[in-house]
Amino acid sequence: MAVLAALELRGLTRRYGERLALADVTLSVAAGQTLAVLGPNGAGKTTLLRLLATLLRPHGGEVSVLGHALPDEGWAVRGRIGLLGHEPLLYRELSARENLAVYAALHGLDGEARAEELLAAVAMERRADEPLRTLSRGMVQRVAVCRALLHDPELLLLDEPRANLDPAASELVEPLIGRASGRTRVIVSHDPAGVLAEADLVLGLVRGRVQVLAGAAELDPAALVELYR
Repeated sequence: MAVLAALELRGLTRRYGERLALADVTLSVAAGQTLAVLGPNGAGKTTLLRLLATLLRPHGGEVSVLGHALPDEGWAVRGRIGLLGHEPLLYRELSARENLAVYAALHGLDGEARAEELLAAVAMERRADEPLRTLSRGMVQRVAVCRALLHDPELLLLDEPRANLDPAASELVEPLIGRASGRTRVIVSHDPAGVLAEADLVLGLVRGRVQVLAGAAELDPAALVELYR
């Protein structure tokens, strides 16, 4: 039986004014696979995530996410995507529990049990009633992981997901956002060696153009460092 593609890009192009952010990106990611996106600052990595998350519209090419064409069918996939980016997308004056209650309501969920399960998984249940402004950046990142997973998404879009996490916290979130989660993932990273171990396909971008597109098993981490020169 053929494995369905979770992501299909054909000639994807995006501009910011006259600046080309992504140029003619074509690739396919099967359901359950992990795509690692590498490249220096300004390469187009975060733009790609925002396009897949339906937060930006492409200017050219075709984009299919979980079987739906973007941007026209974005409404059909937004509730099936979990986004974990540089910003936690949480309310600083609210507690972790209150934040998760807000997001559960946005997704139309009675999410109390799910929220407690996730808070326990990231060892935040004892601090879950404190305003986020009183917590460390690492603790806020753990709550952001809970927020991204609250609605049990099929696709995870992860932009440096372990930023601000110490080794112990990284180990806690690994079953939730790592390969063991079984979800389709797109991971933006500046760590070629680290992300290569958990990827199936690697996309290397420089100034929005594809420089590398290959299976992770075919690539040497040392060669990927050239992307950043």
